[in-house]
Amino acid sequence: MKRHLAIACVLIAGCKQADSTATTTPADHGEPQLLGRIMPREVHFAEMQQLTFGGENAEAYWSFDGTQLVFQSRPTGEGCDQIFRLRPDDPSSVTRVSNGQGVTTCSYFLPGDQHVVYASTHLGGAACPPKPDRSQGYVWPLYDSYDIFKASVAGGPVVQLTAEPGYDAEATVCPKDGSIVFTSVRDGDLELYRMTADGSDIKRLTHTKGYDGGAFFNIDCSKIVWRASRPTGEALADYQRLLAQGLVRPTKLEIFVANADGSDARQVTYLDAASFGPYWFPNRERIIFSTNYGDPKGREFEMWAVDADGTDLERITYSPGFDGFPMFSHDGARLAFSSNRATAPGAHDTNVFVVQWDGSDHRGGHQPTAADRVHADIAWLADPARDGRGIGTPGLATAGAWIEKRFGELGVAPAVAGRFRQSFEVPLAVHIDEATELTIDELALSRNDYQPLSGSASGAVDAQVVFAGYGIDAADAGIDDYAGVDAKGKVVLVRRFVPASVSDTGDKRRYSSLRYKAWTARDHGAAALLVVDAPPDRGPAGAGAQPLPAEAPFPALRVEGYGDAGIPMMIVNRSVGTKLLDALAKGRSVDADLRVALKRRTTTAFNVVGKLTANASNPLDGAVVIGAHYDHLGHGGPGSLAPDSDAPHLGADDNASGVAALLEVGRRLAAAERARDVWLIAFSAEESGVLGSNHFVHNMPVPLKASDIRAMLNMDMVGRMRENRLKAIGGGSAAEWPAIVGAACRQAAVQCDTGGDGYGPSDQTSFYAAGVPVLHWFTGAHSDYHKPSDTVATINAAGTAKVAEIVADVARAVMTRPAALSYQRIATPPPAGDLRSYGASLGSIPDYSGPRDGSKGVLLQGVRPGGAADLAQIRRGDILVKLSRFDIANVRDLMYALRASKPGQTVKAVVLRDGRRIEVSVTFQPSSRRHR
Repeated sequence: MKRHLAIACVLIAGCKQADSTATTTPADHGEPQLLGRIMPREVHFAEMQQLTFGGENAEAYWSFDGTQLVFQSRPTGEGCDQIFRLRPDDPSSVTRVSNGQGVTTCSYFLPGDQHVVYASTHLGGAACPPKPDRSQGYVWPLYDSYDIFKASVAGGPVVQLTAEPGYDAEATVCPKDGSIVFTSVRDGDLELYRMTADGSDIKRLTHTKGYDGGAFFNIDCSKIVWRASRPTGEALADYQRLLAQGLVRPTKLEIFVANADGSDARQVTYLDAASFGPYWFPNRERIIFSTNYGDPKGREFEMWAVDADGTDLERITYSPGFDGFPMFSHDGARLAFSSNRATAPGAHDTNVFVVQWDGSDHRGGHQPTAADRVHADIAWLADPARDGRGIGTPGLATAGAWIEKRFGELGVAPAVAGRFRQSFEVPLAVHIDEATELTIDELALSRNDYQPLSGSASGAVDAQVVFAGYGIDAADAGIDDYAGVDAKGKVVLVRRFVPASVSDTGDKRRYSSLRYKAWTARDHGAAALLVVDAPPDRGPAGAGAQPLPAEAPFPALRVEGYGDAGIPMMIVNRSVGTKLLDALAKGRSVDADLRVALKRRTTTAFNVVGKLTANASNPLDGAVVIGAHYDHLGHGGPGSLAPDSDAPHLGADDNASGVAALLEVGRRLAAAERARDVWLIAFSAEESGVLGSNHFVHNMPVPLKASDIRAMLNMDMVGRMRENRLKAIGGGSAAEWPAIVGAACRQAAVQCDTGGDGYGPSDQTSFYAAGVPVLHWFTGAHSDYHKPSDTVATINAAGTAKVAEIVADVARAVMTRPAALSYQRIATPPPAGDLRSYGASLGSIPDYSGPRDGSKGVLLQGVRPGGAADLAQIRRGDILVKLSRFDIANVRDLMYALRASKPGQTVKAVVLRDGRRIEVSVTFQPSSRRHR
């Protein structure tokens, strides 16, 4: 570690300068001193033992067996720190480890306790390096002669582990394998690296401009914690200027954590102070560190603790002066640290202490924060007791009622005719009516032999059966199962899944879709579809024959949004299907009589809508809407990315995090002066196709109108902030957004990426399509998305609280602007190079709730400027009913039609507009997965 003690010596009143000479050597010890040094509020400290008695002694770190400490000290008559070790049970056992040349720092035991690593400048010369030029303020030197060495505690020659030009120091060790994490400038910035115990296999862990240093592993080496600066603007220029001179200014440092490979890096503290020397609690995801937070003069350094998600900030020490460099013994029973406490009158020493640690939850120094509040709210919403907050479940209803209560506690008024609830209907389930039946010529079928499929149309068909392989017609895959098949008016029989020749994962998912098979059959004129899980024979029976895979169960019958596939669809079991296949293979004519009767059931969902009325003396026209959806997937369903799991999908990030941030924003704005009304809305049924926000936009409570809304700020998935970066999607929806967002993010010390149009798969889309400037706040995708593993344990609560702070500040900026924001329609961006596409783009924004009268077709919520639909003068509010040769009954029909089309192809499109049927020519554009 860098010579951190200099922080204390320069900033603490009365502390002697870092270049002074100690008045005692490490060997000048008296008897161990017990008790008497613990301050009254230091409730976690039991017995205290002072191990050094004069001079500058710091960074004392435990051996793995807990019997020794290795530390740095400046002996009498020497101008530089050197490395020593001692046994806490015998402080007189001080032994020098380093060779006495140059300056040393940051020593740490290797597993086995027979060797230590430390950094030294001795290869650059035996003399102490020159002191830094303090004319530029308080700076640390980054001596380019620092390298990392391994030394035996018994003496002998040292082994050089790093030899790269420039600063290499601040090394600590993984308890499991002896690998070393350290800081280096080898790539032009102060970054963290990891290497094996012999100095090989060096890997870079951090990649962000700013100082990264002083890292430690947790006890199982799965994570690291360190201190870092993240300067921007003029501060970044100052950092880079000093770095070029071999200097760094350490006055603004925060605590970060990451996986041991550097991934998933998260900022833990936002104290705007000098925080350093972090160390993990051995038995939990908690960190102890030193900081001058809370001292306006920046001179008092105390030890604090915080959970790795930024919650439960707690002050540990209360001694005047400096307390820092904490390290727990590996059993967690003792804490070693350095302190100015217990010095003689007039002295300014820093000494090493060990205390017995009392880990009971005294809570005496706990400092409640916004991170604690948002974490508690996320934990409640993502508790398994909420059962995944699926549509139509008691868990979702309970969550909505809880949000109503929280709104009331914050002083938010109900905004829907004196109530918080704005109710609407959502498709919930589909049931098979007893009239459903299948008969096939002379086959005797029981009700267990067949089942209608999700997306099936209700209806009756009596027609001849024809076979069409896997039901795939895809020229790009080289498959045409309909070649030579006359499907018009027939019942088409196809195999389930895809042939072995289809290897691409995306193609497997696409062509195995039962909706795709039905749509393709319908496109070829089929009257109905039968599906069977009967793979082709694996060869003749006998030696080498491969058995067929077990038959997959019938797929669950699920609601799949509005509309159906347009033809009746059934799946039959393998015994029935193989008999059909055998009959057709022998040239027999087979007829099937299908009768499908499905009943779709809806449920009532509700948005929670509250209002903070303008309270300024001269209120302005208009309102600001701030929202987040509170529903999730329940136990999974079609939207799950863990389709084989029936566990509750808890949705901590998606979107308990957004609701928690919404409540925190409400808390902040309720206590502020408001020049405009603020509407706070928790939307339901977002996962069903932004149905809640769509309903709100089309049914706004009196007197609100879309033209009144100055901006809509949407928080969806804001619980996983990494690298202290936040996305403000929709930054192009108003000309003023970059400046407004930039100011709020700089104030919060968060790096914000602002840009893009207002469309996207969340609730802001409904408002942008209605002409409202929007922002979608988002901390990024992750592998737990739409899976049961999206739990509160993965949440960055400190980051979520920062999102709420920024959104509240942006809302204030919009509230205080006399003029409205300049709404902008953003042109569709060109395709991204070789980005794989899946067909053509129409540039349309479908309304997933469907036409208001329940008719067939795709209601367009909007069209992208410059897109194919826009150029063809198709408008928001049109209902698309035909595209090329395809009838369009719903969004899935549109998706399949586009997949079957090519960029540059010109076709006819038919839309309904104000009851009139309008035909236009459309030229498709290249597509990416985000454009339809």
